[in-house]
Amino acid sequence: MLLRYFYDDKLAHASYVVGCQATGEAVVVDPMRDINPYVELAKKENLKIVGALETHIHADFVSGSRELADRFGTKMYISDEGDKDWKYQNLDNVSHQLMKDGDKFNIGNLVFEVMHTPGHTPESISFILTDTKAADLPLGIFTGDFVFVGDVGRPDLLEKAAGIQGTSAAGAKDMFKSIERFKDLPEYLQVWPAHGAGSACGKSLGAVPSTTVGYEKLFNWAFQFKDEESFTEELLAGQPEPPYYFAVMKSVNKVGPELIANLPELKPIDRLDDIKNLLEQGEQVLDLRPADAFSQGFIPGTINIPFNKSFSNWAGWVVDYKKPVYILVNPEALDEVVIALHSIGIDEVLGYADANAIIAQADKLDKYDNVTIEEAKEMIDNGEANVLDVRNKTEYDEGHIENADHIMVGTLKNRLEEVDASKTVIVHCQGGARSAIATSLLKAKGIDNIVNMPGGYSKWSTEVKA
Repeated sequence: MLLRYFYDDKLAHASYVVGCQATGEAVVVDPMRDINPYVELAKKENLKIVGALETHIHADFVSGSRELADRFGTKMYISDEGDKDWKYQNLDNVSHQLMKDGDKFNIGNLVFEVMHTPGHTPESISFILTDTKAADLPLGIFTGDFVFVGDVGRPDLLEKAAGIQGTSAAGAKDMFKSIERFKDLPEYLQVWPAHGAGSACGKSLGAVPSTTVGYEKLFNWAFQFKDEESFTEELLAGQPEPPYYFAVMKSVNKVGPELIANLPELKPIDRLDDIKNLLEQGEQVLDLRPADAFSQGFIPGTINIPFNKSFSNWAGWVVDYKKPVYILVNPEALDEVVIALHSIGIDEVLGYADANAIIAQADKLDKYDNVTIEEAKEMIDNGEANVLDVRNKTEYDEGHIENADHIMVGTLKNRLEEVDASKTVIVHCQGGARSAIATSLLKAKGIDNIVNMPGGYSKWSTEVKA
């Protein structure tokens, strides 16, 4: 048997290739949209990818299952559990097998058994893997967004992201029952989840790639509750805000995404005037340079989302999915950027420009100031500024600057009227990354009397005495 782990750190998403080397067959578990890494591995290991396994209809990335099916004729092994509202659609021309609790299928000498594990979503299933060539007992379980290292999947996404009222509490109760059932599995069983630390699919995911049933029974907070009511209360408390794009992904993965080959062609843009014309027409232009470089000079109207580990998350929050996207980027990173945008369903990426080359053409650029903690405190003490805290609500509730307004950065574009710009607005987050995005967004929307406090609340709380 062969097992390989793939990890997209921009989405904190884990996927797996499982192969039977005796028969040369393999499947991919919870595949990402960019299937090339799996194809390259299969070629290297002389394997044929014959199946794609999905633990549920994902909300945080576009699944690559249909991409595999189109290019290689692979069969989709997908859930037939849950209610009618969350059944996979448009499967007529796709090889697929609908799975229910207790169902089994073979890939060579490998046996996969389905375990219905609702809670995160009603249709959620896990796959228990047995390598029959090595043993009669199972080796591990692919849990998707059910059990993570140190956490379990949040049950409130259908309500908060997809707008289906009343599903949070019901999902939490389902999760309690699923955990109780999970506890009966062999303690040695390896656990392979679909996400790691940084994912918004839970609130305290570990940065470890795998675990065991026994370890989670001992140390996972969610396994320590004896009664459903207290478990439900704790599970629903303190969950991070789900990105806006989660609702889009849930729908896309249910009906089936567009194939990569059918997406619009990305065209180069060489002239600054062309970028300005796009902005004048109300198009969205993202500048992917680091925040420091952006703050020192940028084209008015562009929004800064630095291309780093959190890029996909913030692009999903900020981008209007109904409009095309144009990007200012380092050309060497272009392919990686496009993959990242496509991974969250931002498919209308129509043009790109070399960020530094375009900036160099400008006679005049906009900019914004960064202030130190000391400078910010002086402005506040003198009554010269209002404070805008753009962290998550849980962070704000744990401690914040006195009288600071709170608008989480991801929701800012829809709450501009709440920004009190009667004085200079000091924008801050915890460490400076999110506030830089927020500052650029406010500037793009015409709010100019703002400054960014890069030190964030982390530095403020250590330097300013209460």
